[in-house]
Amino acid sequence: MTPFLLQTVWLIPCYAIVGVVASSLWSPALIRRTGPRPAGYINLLMTFLAFIHSLAAFPLVWQQPAQTLSISWLQVAGLDLSLPIEISAVTVGASLVVTGLNVLAQTYAIGYLEMDWGWSRFFAMLALFEAGMCSLAFCDSLFFSYIILEILTLGTYLIVGTWFNQSLVVTGARDAFLTKRVGDLFLLMGVLAIYPLAGTWNFSELAQWAETATVDPTIATLVGLALLAGPMGKCAQFPLHLWLDEAMEGPIPSTILRNSVVVATGAWVLIKLQPVLALSPTVLTAMIAIGALTAVGGTLIAIAQIDVKRSLSYSVSAYMGLVFIAVGTGQTDAALLLILSHALAQGLLVMSTGSIVLNSITQDLTQLGGLWSRRPISGLCCLVGIAGLVGLPPLGGFWALLKLADGLWATQPWLVGVLLLVNGLTAFSLIREFGLIFAGSPKQMTERSPENFWLVTLPMMVLMGVTLHLPLILQSLSLLPSWADLNKDMALLLVWSDLAGISIGAVVYIGQSIPKPIQLPWKRLQSFFAYDLYTPQLYRSSIVFCVDRASRLIDWFDRHVVDGVVNLVGVASLFSGEALKYGNSGQGQFYILTIAIGLAVIALSISWTLVW
Repeated sequence: MTPFLLQTVWLIPCYAIVGVVASSLWSPALIRRTGPRPAGYINLLMTFLAFIHSLAAFPLVWQQPAQTLSISWLQVAGLDLSLPIEISAVTVGASLVVTGLNVLAQTYAIGYLEMDWGWSRFFAMLALFEAGMCSLAFCDSLFFSYIILEILTLGTYLIVGTWFNQSLVVTGARDAFLTKRVGDLFLLMGVLAIYPLAGTWNFSELAQWAETATVDPTIATLVGLALLAGPMGKCAQFPLHLWLDEAMEGPIPSTILRNSVVVATGAWVLIKLQPVLALSPTVLTAMIAIGALTAVGGTLIAIAQIDVKRSLSYSVSAYMGLVFIAVGTGQTDAALLLILSHALAQGLLVMSTGSIVLNSITQDLTQLGGLWSRRPISGLCCLVGIAGLVGLPPLGGFWALLKLADGLWATQPWLVGVLLLVNGLTAFSLIREFGLIFAGSPKQMTERSPENFWLVTLPMMVLMGVTLHLPLILQSLSLLPSWADLNKDMALLLVWSDLAGISIGAVVYIGQSIPKPIQLPWKRLQSFFAYDLYTPQLYRSSIVFCVDRASRLIDWFDRHVVDGVVNLVGVASLFSGEALKYGNSGQGQFYILTIAIGLAVIALSISWTLVW
């Protein structure tokens, strides 16, 4: 049994594919008598089987050398496209996290969408997300990773547009899709450009090639920036960050996956490409600058939001910005630990706040409050999620941020200041959300808001337990440093930044001495953060304006020049045909004379050209 589990680990994505196919049977046009609910149960069963397979295979690959399988896909004209599959502790661990969160999210969705009619389509899209992310975890090819990322982009569009009878949902799905396509287009350019240089698309072979490669600095910079653009879009980094905000129009069960593991797909590819990107110092500098700008700007925007889902989405962008900083400074281990701790804590935050939104029928923070006495389980889960996301010891976020801070202090100390600032602002932002939801007196929307039933509450409690026990899991795997080797000065700085953000947030939003809503004395500055640094206006005045003008110019050229030439040829043909009609006599000698005159004219024109 043990060799079989190890040899068939690459089949883990296929469980979800079976769920996608099975879900289509319960669409309204096929099986009607049972309703759509079996689609959810079948998907949950297949996801649970994938989780068990990953869980059983993980001990078999731990501390073992990576194994590689190759599946031939296309061989033509000297081009050999094979799908390489890497089986290692990292890839199996990634599939374990993805399938585990999918089990919890789908259980949560069964309770959250109990009265919804679109089960078949929604659960099929959740399964598509799972299949894509698990495939990406095992895939060792940049080319096939690009294809998988495109499938995930399509899945984002479809799952955000679940409630397609609402205009805002349709607009959000379209904008999210188009924004991600910008990064995907540049990524495709980079994928096609790297092959003539390296002669391979395999990540492992690209890393070996990058160790000894001598590439022109300009070419290395251009290719590296193109490869960087794809992860920028997937991780919602500035200026491609707005898609995650637009994607919040989708159901909250899909937001659990999107905010925790879907955004991490870009970071996963970024980590794999780190040796190639390191060929250009300009690319690394751009990566660090983008990550720092998004991390600081994202937390400031999150603080200014009154929609709980928008606020959480910008905190996701900020945390992914820290991952960009980690990869840009060569700390891939810290980046992986950041992704893991963020996935669990962010998923728990979305579950707890989503449970509030479900019963309170609003996601406006100004309409919530006083729910601690009514929703203690949700409040406790929210607090654990906050503690797991920021650098509070001994939870996972503390160890991830400490590992990153240690590496930054040795290479670029000024980035430690950015890290501490982002950590403090994130703590303030999350305590602000907690205070506006759970503190104070009940309001009209929270007078009657009991805890949800077990299908919603149970996944939340399980994920809270996993978040609390993450340090013990990491310690059992020998992935945490001992307390004796701990950088106590850096740990103290992290704790102080947490306490500063939490204390200020508690005084302002949990205490009742300061009236709410909070208004800054500088109205323009508050609007600057509330309206996403005016990025939508920037889009409309630059990209959208240029595309609109170019489209109008092309439309005018097509109507007046292209159509004009075609119409002119048509009119000329019509009149010449009419003229010839009246010139036909039916006499053969007349036709012969016409042909002779034509040949004479052609001969004269040719001879004239030759003479002169």
